[in-house]
Parts: sequence; C-alpha cells; structure tokens
Amino acid sequence: MDELQLKLCDIQGRLFELSADKRIPSATFIKAFMNSETAKELDSRYNRMQWMGEEYLLDEVVSSADETLSDTGEVYPKDVLYWIGYIYRYWHYYTGESSAKILRQAPAAVMKRNYMIFHTMDPVLAIEDLKEIYKQKK
Repeated sequence: MDELQLKLCDIQGRLFELSADKRIPSATFIKAFMNSETAKELDSRYNRMQWMGEEYLLDEVVSSADETLSDTGEVYPKDVLYWIGYIYRYWHYYTGESSAKILRQAPAAVMKRNYMIFHTMDPVLAIEDLKEIYKQKK
C-alpha cells in the first residue's frame, strides 16, 4: 500500500464520517455510495474525483442518490463509519475488487457488527476475516 492509496483510504473514511454529521442513515448512505458512480470513479486507477475531498464527494453521492437516501434509520457512530470507509477503500487496493463487489461481501450491518473485534486489527487481517465470514454464509 503506497502513501497515495493510504491517503485515499483516509479521505473515504472522512467521507463516511461526514455522512454522520449530515445525519444520513448509515446503512442507506453506505449502500448508495458503494454502488455509486462516485465509488466506481474512486476504484479507477486514477480519476480527478480522488482528490476532490470528502465534502465534494458527499455532495456528488447525495445529488445522484437523492430519492434513495431515506430520512429514517440509524446513524452509526463516527468512529465506526470512519473505519468502515477506510477498510472498504483499503480492501479495494488490497484485492482489486470493485466497491459494489466489496459491499456484497460485507454489507453495512456486517461491518458494524464486527467493528469492535476488527477495528484494532491490521486491515489485511480484518479483510481476510470478513471475506471468510462471507464464504461461510454462502
């Protein structure tokens, strides 16, 4: 993992945190983001979106998913959201999988449920454990 990739992990973590500041229900936001064009662009090898900052990225997601973002639902704690966003981006760099595929393996509820166990682990170990949980459920 190079320095630029780690920076993008941090930006995505801060983006997820920002969704809590805006009181967007977390599971709804995560699903909308991970399946968005914005996430696809972040998954690409290089795209200008990668350097737009979390506020701009949030505006992009909200404007393209406005009717799918409900007003009801739990807003996760910011530390949980940061970790989820960070791990999802790290996962992409580690495996090359798309954001949408990552979400299918580890939806928001799975990430939230496993936060207490996995957030202190090395990201690679956490990702491998999350992939194993997915395989066992199949």
